[in-house]
Amino acid sequence: MQRFFDILFSSLAILILSPLLIAVSIVLRFTGEGEIFFLQERIGKEGRSFKLYKFATMLKNSPNIGTGTVTVKGDARILPIGGMLRKTKINELPQLLNILFGDMSVIGPRPLTRQTFSAYTAEVQEVIKLVKPGLSGVGSIVFRGEEDILSGKDASLDYYRNVIAPYKGELERWFVENNSIAVYFKAIAMTVWVVLFSKSNAVWRAFEGLPKPPKELHKALNYNV
Repeated sequence: MQRFFDILFSSLAILILSPLLIAVSIVLRFTGEGEIFFLQERIGKEGRSFKLYKFATMLKNSPNIGTGTVTVKGDARILPIGGMLRKTKINELPQLLNILFGDMSVIGPRPLTRQTFSAYTAEVQEVIKLVKPGLSGVGSIVFRGEEDILSGKDASLDYYRNVIAPYKGELERWFVENNSIAVYFKAIAMTVWVVLFSKSNAVWRAFEGLPKPPKELHKALNYNV
């Protein structure tokens, strides 16, 4: 059933958003490094790797520079138009193709690179591999401002591995263990909501039983329930 809705929603989205997708492609072709898409290997269901599509927002060699596949606020590798595309999440829209190809679902754990996936414990990794990764999901909604969290003194791989990754892993585990059509549609609605109202803390009321974030993330994640 979920696969049916994945195909339906991604097809409709590509059709409706095609003028925007074409416009962004033209702008990217004639700015920055002239690249339209950025393809990167990510970890999918059962641990299989696949090529994830994004609009190009960073220098082509960015995975080999600085913090690698972890992006921090004000990252110098981000191209001029890339900041706007990332802030509005438009850069993620080409993943609608990944959904049509069957690599991803509309909702699921965020597909990660091997570098960031390895920050999860072996147990959490095995749980996440049980389902397809998603364009959005509970972890993506809660950590929608991850680049802002990784700023200043917290802009380091150590902070990501020791603070962000453990909690994000618990969120993704919660999703897998509570996955249902109801959670699927609720996550879609919450994704639209937080794009429109980025400071909203409605996610904590929308999904009952979410793991409580560590104290150092309360403010960043707008957790006050």
